[in-house]
Amino acid sequence: MTDQITTDEPVYVVEDLIAQDIDAYLDIHQHKSMLRFITCGSVDDGKSTLIGRLLYDSKMIFEDQLAALENDSKKVGTQGQEIDFALLVDGLAAEREQGITIDVAYRFFNTEKRKFIVADCPGHEQYTRNMVTGASTADLAVILIDARKGVLVQTRRHSYLCHLIGIKNIVLAVNKMDLVDYEHAVFDAIVKDYTEFARSIGIENFTAMPISGYKGDNITARSPNTPWYKGPTLVDHLETVEVLSSVDADKPLRLPVQWVNRPNLDFRGFSGLIATGSVKPGDAVRVLPSGKTSTVSRVVTLDGDLDEAVAGQSVTVCFEDEIDCSRGDVIATADNPPQAADQFEATLVWLNDDAMHVGRAYWLKLGTQTVSVTVQQPKYVVNVNTMEHLAAKTLDLNAIGVAEITTDRAIVFEPYADSRTLGGFILIDKITNATVAAGMINFSLRRAQNVHWQALEVGREAHAALKNQKPAVLWFTGLSGSGKSTVANLVEKKLHALGKHTFLLDGDNVRHGLNKDLGFTEADRIENIRRVGEVARLMTDAGLIVLTAFISPFRAEREMVRGLLPEGEFYEIFIDTPLEEAERRDVKGLYKKARSGQLKNFTGIDSPYEAPEHPAVRIDTTRQSPEDAADLIVDLLLGAS
Repeated sequence: MTDQITTDEPVYVVEDLIAQDIDAYLDIHQHKSMLRFITCGSVDDGKSTLIGRLLYDSKMIFEDQLAALENDSKKVGTQGQEIDFALLVDGLAAEREQGITIDVAYRFFNTEKRKFIVADCPGHEQYTRNMVTGASTADLAVILIDARKGVLVQTRRHSYLCHLIGIKNIVLAVNKMDLVDYEHAVFDAIVKDYTEFARSIGIENFTAMPISGYKGDNITARSPNTPWYKGPTLVDHLETVEVLSSVDADKPLRLPVQWVNRPNLDFRGFSGLIATGSVKPGDAVRVLPSGKTSTVSRVVTLDGDLDEAVAGQSVTVCFEDEIDCSRGDVIATADNPPQAADQFEATLVWLNDDAMHVGRAYWLKLGTQTVSVTVQQPKYVVNVNTMEHLAAKTLDLNAIGVAEITTDRAIVFEPYADSRTLGGFILIDKITNATVAAGMINFSLRRAQNVHWQALEVGREAHAALKNQKPAVLWFTGLSGSGKSTVANLVEKKLHALGKHTFLLDGDNVRHGLNKDLGFTEADRIENIRRVGEVARLMTDAGLIVLTAFISPFRAEREMVRGLLPEGEFYEIFIDTPLEEAERRDVKGLYKKARSGQLKNFTGIDSPYEAPEHPAVRIDTTRQSPEDAADLIVDLLLGAS
């Protein structure tokens, strides 16, 4: 029995040691720092091949994946190499067929020292928007250059975008050195050329290295083919470079509130991801934009309370006082808060196939804040080849420009150079919900700080009570000649006879005064409706029932006006007259001129009309008389009052 005990004991000890080693290994792996980086550059510079090589060399490919990869490599006819590493990343069928990257591909791998998420960004100019998406969360950019081709247009574009987005760590990877016989002079010439360009756009420092993704030179091990290169390998550099989160931890607290956490009556906290700084119980904080102050009582996580939380952690913060705080607010250091404003200069990267509409209202999403915003005509667009500032009336796909923007209420922000979270935003089309632009706030405009709302003693409720009516906007829309003005006039006459206080804004009349400076381009039409919408809102503040008769061809602008008014005060009335009937009437002779080319941008002929999808009233003037239509609208309005 003693012998048996003696024999078994070492086994237990070994098992304990193995368990301890596994626990230690898992603990070390769990607490490794994370680096997010992108690969970018021009078409066929070897971005996907490089990432495939990193995944392969870091043993992040399963046996079945490797077998499938070898099989796919044979199908695409890879010559002189058993594995086409690019196929590890190019997952779309179209990418494999064309040998290019279209979408952004994210891959995870790790080494002994660090964990990585890499985004393989497409090189084609038409996919620049995909590259911006990948770069938006990156700490480092690997900009590849084909050693045979040198610095190209897309190299410059991607470098400028990386700098614009705020990526501080740039690696210039001169790839395919094996195809130029590892010539030192070729490498030096490319680095010199890139250095001149980099300095012109504000990139002061970058790390240049000669590599071959195909052969593996200077990727994970120093290559004997480049004895003249004394710098680090790519993996060595990725493992040791400083990540953004470590810098953010030293900044003042910025915690955008994502959710008010109230599971029961005994708990109320404010949840979100700490963008910068740290927070602990006892800290004095300020909630923006209200400016209310309090003291942190608890920092709560699913695993229990924390003594301190830092940038990059998701937490719930509780206050000692019951102050108002909701989604979109920002919890900040009390004595060093961010600003709040509603007018800014911003840099925009346009990501949509349709050009930007000056004056149109878009959704702006910044952190957890979502507001309505209008964009003015760009001050200039940037030529990424020459860095020239060029005049422009709008922004087209992939254009980079600077413009002034105005939000419908003050938002909490910091310049993008100081904070990606509170300085970077996206623009969303209100109708399609498509993301149309990425933006970076440069600074708030001085007038945003100098102009304030004046508190008035007599408000809209008092004005409406004096007139004994509910304010409303009856928005008549339809083609030219549809009968908008005719029906609107009849409605106003009937309301006036009933003792209601009204005012009719007619499209032609407004263009004689308020909007006499506007033409009929798409941008001018948008501005025309924006101004009329603001006037209509002011008139409802005075307690009036406002009738407007405008073609107002675009849904986005009609929805913009709806958004200016309280719920239930905007009635969209669609005067639905077929184009053939409106053209047959042609009282003003406008259709005839448009057909002959004398009148440009005419709605229904060479400019679109977007019919309402869910109008409050639809009037078919081919079946309903103007009198019947007017009675229907009056009954609807009075029935809702």
